[in-house]
Amino acid sequence: MDALLLIDIQNDFMPGGALAVAHGDEVVAVANALIATFELVVATQDWHPSTHGSFALTHEGLEAGDIVELRGVQQVLWPAHCVQGSPGASFHSALDVAGVRYVVRKGTDPEIDSYSAFFDNARKMATGLAEYLGSQGVSRMIICGLATDYCVKSSALDARDLGFDVVVVSSGCRAVDLAPGDGARALEQMEAAGCEVVAEIAR
Repeated sequence: MDALLLIDIQNDFMPGGALAVAHGDEVVAVANALIATFELVVATQDWHPSTHGSFALTHEGLEAGDIVELRGVQQVLWPAHCVQGSPGASFHSALDVAGVRYVVRKGTDPEIDSYSAFFDNARKMATGLAEYLGSQGVSRMIICGLATDYCVKSSALDARDLGFDVVVVSSGCRAVDLAPGDGARALEQMEAAGCEVVAEIAR
């Protein structure tokens, strides 16, 4: 069985949001078109406490873009975003959430970030998504969302590690591109790991 995995299509990642991804709003229409064709749709939400360790404001003297270590893992510092219960953490208002069957909230531990839909960045704690997908008989994941070079990439690579076939729909992804080309390199990494990268998927 196939499942559609929508990554972090949330207000804070949209133009004007706290951690805006350029043209991030363009993924919504792609996601909605895909939702209409899948029986099983899963969506992730960044769901951070206000004092999350990935926030620059929790590190005196440091700024967004600086690198720190959280539980032995290198961590880019970000502006505060997707704080639990805030409007910025909500799904984009145009996203067809009625078609979403299961939601994974990640990044809830203040001491470690969680880019992946499956694990925290230290791979110490699982979100439960793999077990849920197994219970539904899912063997292939179709993935789109935000951002290509962080949460989409981490989720796709972990899905491959867990034995799922993975298709990444590039038209439904946008990148942060902290360094120019990060998004393109992320797609190359996913392909090298055995993910299929397509501009669109026919169903």
